[in-house]
Amino acid sequence: MFAAIAFISYGMFWIVLVSLLILPKTGVAAAADEMAMGFFMLIWGLFSTVMFIGTLKFAPLALQFVFATVAPLFYLLAIHFFTGSLGVQTAAGVVGIICGGSALYMAFAEILNHVYGKTILPLDIPKCVFSKCAKA
Repeated sequence: MFAAIAFISYGMFWIVLVSLLILPKTGVAAAADEMAMGFFMLIWGLFSTVMFIGTLKFAPLALQFVFATVAPLFYLLAIHFFTGSLGVQTAAGVVGIICGGSALYMAFAEILNHVYGKTILPLDIPKCVFSKCAKA
């Protein structure tokens, strides 16, 4: 259920964002102002925070990290739109690159680990980090 909600919701985010950016250029709709975009990003930040809290119950560390970075990304974007701060926009860009990189790592790990039937790229801290590992 978590994956379905996440994929559908963030997929809709991209559809709506592209619509907000493209439709005004075609004359179909008026452009959203900075305040509206700020609230749009703030709502997605709140949604992402709830999704992050959800990952703490069941998800591997890699997925927790993706959601731990996407929530502040949306908050930074909201602050940028509310204030017009280029420094905040740059910070959002850096966090966005980290978030995107971690999401790519997560995707690659899921695919490779499934295909090879073993851990190629770890998604979590091995349990034996905190205790003795069994020798192979």
